[in-house]
Amino acid sequence: MQESSHQKPTPKSSSNLALPAQPHQARKRFGQNFLKDAGIIQGIVAAIDPQSNDNLVEIGPGQGALTLPLLKRHGKLTAIELDRDLIPILQRACASIGPLELIQADVLNVDFRALAQSQGGKLRVVGNLPYNISTPLMFHLISQVDAVADMHFMLQKEVVDRMASPPGGRVYGRLSVMLQAQCEITHLFDVAPTCFTPAPKVWSAIVRLTPLETQPDAKLLNALDKVVRAAFSARRKTLSNALKGTLELAQIHAAGVDPGARAETLSQAQFQALATEFLALHGA
Repeated sequence: MQESSHQKPTPKSSSNLALPAQPHQARKRFGQNFLKDAGIIQGIVAAIDPQSNDNLVEIGPGQGALTLPLLKRHGKLTAIELDRDLIPILQRACASIGPLELIQADVLNVDFRALAQSQGGKLRVVGNLPYNISTPLMFHLISQVDAVADMHFMLQKEVVDRMASPPGGRVYGRLSVMLQAQCEITHLFDVAPTCFTPAPKVWSAIVRLTPLETQPDAKLLNALDKVVRAAFSARRKTLSNALKGTLELAQIHAAGVDPGARAETLSQAQFQALATEFLALHGA
């Protein structure tokens, strides 16, 4: 991942960009796999169902496979792209379709709250996300979830399975608990490797994240993250052992949780009860 400025990213002017002499090749360091299947693209656009007053933001537009149909359907779009060589390709492809605001930046540095304020409302965020940044990007987005109306992403199927996993599932873990604390997560459909160029070695999936109407406050979320990190740091251990130094046995009992249980069996409500006890014990 290239480093980029921590200043608010700004759209790049097309006057300073020249088309590459050769067709763009997918770059492994950017995690690029370009979607090419028309049926899958149509299914994603239908799932998003953009409305006239939406503030649509696409992450990683690539060569425009999703950008163009969204722009045709919605009429305007903001896109965030790290690879500067793709920007003139996108500008040329979209020039006759509608206004496209392109932000050349590392999405992990983008201030989505500022972007929502500039667009006058919450964002509908979409994208075929690079697998190599999918988990940190999820945490970056939910840290600003008050600026988001919903999110539709293409991700590695394994990651979507973890995000949507119920308690007791083999892949249930920190990502599951922290995302589900703030969003309703819907696994929409799977996508085969052959739908991309180059074809990845794994299946992908489309997922929808809808922020919950009632969000935990910042202190509770911070406490929840500390408890969940500790609980899953040694997932084969019982909570009484995994949470040593984080919660005392009395606090685990006070939360109504069995100290002999393991982290992967706990519900969202039980983890939040433990986080409440953490706040009572530590005060932050």
